[in-house]
Amino acid sequence: MKKKVLSLVLVALMVLSMAACSSPAKTEDGTYSVGIVQLMQHVALDQATEGFKKALTEKLGDKVTFDVQLASGEATNCSTIVTKFVNNNVDLIMANATPAVIAAKEATSTIPIVGTSVTDYVSEEAAIVASNEAPGGNVTGYSDLSDISAHVDLSKKLFPEAKTVAIVYCSAEPNSVIQGKQADELYKKAGFTTVTLTASDITTLASVVTAACDQADMIYIPTDNLFAENMEAVKNIAEPAKIPVVCGEGGMVQAGGTATVSIDYYSLGYKAGEMAYSIMVEGADPATTPIGFMKAEDMELVINQSNVSALGITIPEDMK
Repeated sequence: MKKKVLSLVLVALMVLSMAACSSPAKTEDGTYSVGIVQLMQHVALDQATEGFKKALTEKLGDKVTFDVQLASGEATNCSTIVTKFVNNNVDLIMANATPAVIAAKEATSTIPIVGTSVTDYVSEEAAIVASNEAPGGNVTGYSDLSDISAHVDLSKKLFPEAKTVAIVYCSAEPNSVIQGKQADELYKKAGFTTVTLTASDITTLASVVTAACDQADMIYIPTDNLFAENMEAVKNIAEPAKIPVVCGEGGMVQAGGTATVSIDYYSLGYKAGEMAYSIMVEGADPATTPIGFMKAEDMELVINQSNVSALGITIPEDMK
């Protein structure tokens, strides 16, 4: 009997020891480790990451550490990165862009995941959470859903002579497909003729933009990572052809587009950081933490004055 009791005690001690080894760092020394996987490097995603880090460092100071990893635009790299985070037992994963969030969700069902720069968490194309109101798992986050109707209104005001719009995006990005369909409906409703042209990767981008310039009076590009990373290439084709480019977000405009009404990605990341704090420190449950959306007051008009001058476009007085 004594041997049996001793064996049970030893087993209990082993279980406690294993649990202690796998416990997050915060239970031992009050620090937090956050793994950040960012799909690629461009202005919008960079700003979101910086805003996220700022929110947490303001609240936690040197008690939070970040492991920031770039995936060079490859979903397979996202998977490799988040697997490393899981193996390192980070306290939370911040996934920046849809493929990064999907990879993180596939890698772990226990570590909290906060997404950002994701347009639609619920759609069939993404299928990340059960609903915006009640995500239902270990993933929540902030959406960068832009107001495409505002982009249509902007197009009509800036380019009143335009009749045909080319809607251009990467067919491999679920968010872009969703926005492309919405843009097609809204531009048609506003009286435009539309043509949709999609690039599969960087090798087809130039030919798609060239075709858009040949077939339309203006180009619309939603928040799309492939095009955001390569807006200089878009500019080098569209600007000489005198074709304006309305974009989904401000960083794309600054990098070579013409104009947009955009959310601020730094603010988006900051709000995601506040959400991460509530989950990681205050114990909020991602399953019941609603997806966050930016508000109208978070939008701003962004105009590339150099591009406008090159195209000979006159900005209405009430937009200056």
